[in-house]
Amino acid sequence: MALAALIAIAATGTAGWFSLDKETRGFLAHFPTDRDVLFWKQSQRDAAFRALDRLPFLARHRVIPAGDTPSVLPPGAPLTLPVDVDAYMQGQRSAGLLILHDGQVRLERYGLDFDADGRWTSFSVAKSITSTLVGAAVRDGHIRSMDDKVSDYIAEMKGSAYDDVSIRQLLTMTSGIEWNEDYGDPNSDVARFNNHQPEPGVDALVSYLRKLPRAAPAGTRWLYSTGETNLVGVLVMRATGKPLSDYLSEKIWVPAGMEQQATWILSKTGQEISGCCIQAATRDYARFGQFILDGARVGGQSIVPEGWLQEATSTRTGIGRPGRGYGYQWWTYDDGSFSARGIFGQGIFIDPARRLVIASNANWAASASDPEASEAREAFYRAVQQAVDQEAAARAGN
Repeated sequence: MALAALIAIAATGTAGWFSLDKETRGFLAHFPTDRDVLFWKQSQRDAAFRALDRLPFLARHRVIPAGDTPSVLPPGAPLTLPVDVDAYMQGQRSAGLLILHDGQVRLERYGLDFDADGRWTSFSVAKSITSTLVGAAVRDGHIRSMDDKVSDYIAEMKGSAYDDVSIRQLLTMTSGIEWNEDYGDPNSDVARFNNHQPEPGVDALVSYLRKLPRAAPAGTRWLYSTGETNLVGVLVMRATGKPLSDYLSEKIWVPAGMEQQATWILSKTGQEISGCCIQAATRDYARFGQFILDGARVGGQSIVPEGWLQEATSTRTGIGRPGRGYGYQWWTYDDGSFSARGIFGQGIFIDPARRLVIASNANWAASASDPEASEAREAFYRAVQQAVDQEAAARAGN
């Protein structure tokens, strides 16, 4: 769930400093001592998570244009929750928290000096967006079948362990390829692959992944791998012939009525880092959740094939936790709800039965995948579900 490593930070001159916005200057006031977001201090992350795309010397990006007519997020009655929201946000170190119920805004709050006009980085929430673009590419005929092999679309992967891996297995993270996603280990694959020096003319990610060995037969083991979601993005780009940012704007950002343009951080070889790193407004993360909740429809027609979204958002493989599973880059629950998750507290929770979307941005204090903060967020989701159920029961009793 991580941005593995950012490119080296270059010095800026005095003129450059005064041309930067306040968020970027705030970042520079807490200049990192190393290159990797996983090991930045909390103050550095507070400043950087809202400004990654405005630091051209730190990370290149591509714009995801929005349309001219944002979709309306009408206000609803404030939702009465059985928890102290202020205490919850303080514990999460929340930058943004927005609850939609039946398409209405039932709660919207901000923290860390962030607001509705700012853009916060998604981290692995981008994985679920990338997955939806796979569905769109199937619907558009760019991808023939979910059972096609990865090397059918990425020629440089021929002869590697990925010859045996289907697109479906890539999306469910059941490739069986060896991978280490330990965020605390600077020698893990997730920490090393962005620093890999590729062979001339080969995408850096492809160059790294095609050398990895097989650890289990394809389709038999679930293992979380940011590298493989990045490979999904390369596959979609090859299949569609378009940058991911352009395809996302065309299929979702414009037709779903996003309010602000977004940005997508690029790798050293100039491709969107598709397992990470979209910068967007909290309200637009919520709009994406609502778009998925409404069946990914534009003008009454879904952008993905019939039945595809149900497959994507329901359990395709177990993850070793009771009541939980994994779909096509979505985390799933036995009650039919599902979520997108990113390190340090980013998330979109969707509950179709209750017509509920919860979008959150944060900077967890302890670690990238803080178990205590993660469980507190899960408890908050359950509290919101409880509040919605109590409202429904009260209406039924009248």
